[in-house]
Amino acid sequence: MKQPVQTKIGKRIALIAAAGIAGVTLFSAVAGGTQKEVTTAQRAAQSFATTDKECLATFDHSMRALHSKDNHNLCELTKNRVVMVVNTASKCGYTGQFEGLEELYQAYKDEDFVILGFPSDSFRQEHNEEEETATVCFVNFGVTFPMMATTSVKGDEANTIFKALTQATEQAPGWNFHKYIVSADGKQVTSFPSKVEPMDKRITEVIDRYLSSAE
Repeated sequence: MKQPVQTKIGKRIALIAAAGIAGVTLFSAVAGGTQKEVTTAQRAAQSFATTDKECLATFDHSMRALHSKDNHNLCELTKNRVVMVVNTASKCGYTGQFEGLEELYQAYKDEDFVILGFPSDSFRQEHNEEEETATVCFVNFGVTFPMMATTSVKGDEANTIFKALTQATEQAPGWNFHKYIVSADGKQVTSFPSKVEPMDKRITEVIDRYLSSAE
């Protein structure tokens, strides 16, 4: 059953006071890990500065699309938008979260929000062939948000997006389906562990607040 999205305006007004406090790190206990929100003014600020193309520096490049020769222009996909970045895997106990991610995307895609999916075998639970990964994403779960080609998301081999997010939050993915939400101006990033479902109100509240601060 589709879960209702939190009422946008009321939530944004109630929560906006918490936004934009430079240098503040907020922690909240979450099953399976810690939810963490940081500002980037004192940590990885250069990576999350806005470029003259109106996107954040960390997104100012292209990455190959999943099972394709085409590239996703991340700058165009993300500029002036709140962005969720999530590392995915096709053979994981959390693979079913693709359904919730797609529901979240459909609920917010017309409100300057985008999800970027990054398949990864960093936890040894992704197919070797991108064709199989694409089948799980696009056929089995009907994913329509942008999915990248398979890359690493942790350690020295991590792709540039995850290196920047790990540096900003000091939280590398501990497992598949770790979620980062980046404000449109790049000043705030919230990190959610894998167990937090995409439609969880803790996630929608952060999205609502970041959208409100961008208005």
